[in-house]
Amino acid sequence: MSDYTTLVNQISACTKCGLSKGRTKSVPGDGSTSADVMFIGEGPGFYEDQQGIPFVGRAGNLLNEMLASIGLRREDVYITNMVKCRPPNNRDPFPVEISSCAPYMDAQIEMIQPKVIVALGRYSFSKFFPGETIGKARGRPREWRGLVVYPMYHPAAALRSGKLHDSLRQDFSKLPDLIREVSHRRETGAQPKRETVRQMSMF
Repeated sequence: MSDYTTLVNQISACTKCGLSKGRTKSVPGDGSTSADVMFIGEGPGFYEDQQGIPFVGRAGNLLNEMLASIGLRREDVYITNMVKCRPPNNRDPFPVEISSCAPYMDAQIEMIQPKVIVALGRYSFSKFFPGETIGKARGRPREWRGLVVYPMYHPAAALRSGKLHDSLRQDFSKLPDLIREVSHRRETGAQPKRETVRQMSMF
């Protein structure tokens, strides 16, 4: 049994917080465990809870559309959420729920070692840069513990606002170049320019 399978089984059996009591299925994650890009959302919704797969509702359809716009499929990336069980009535996850799931999230990042982590929405972004707002940070890659975090609006928010939808599409359009830049840096050992320690030069 692989380490990843063991982790999925642990998530499926988890009872660390109250969300476990109301779930139909836990939602560990979906996609390639060797992906260059890891998308992290907030938490499962109704359809995700039913199927055990993240981003399969309307927000998931938009995510699929955005991936297709840059030549990627779900199978090419890894998709997960900050919390692995659905909060009741799709409410925001509580801090204790996020902290209960944090070891699973950290283990996923460690196993997959993505070149780019796309933080979808404020809860995901706050894991890496607490206290900052997604509105000001979106579209600007950041360095975090040797990894690159790229904040974007959550697709669910983009469904409610044409302006946010346009911003999400714009940010997605920059993702292929960002992946190439990070790949080049990993292969050559090149360091980012001094002025881009917190914000990548291409943005």
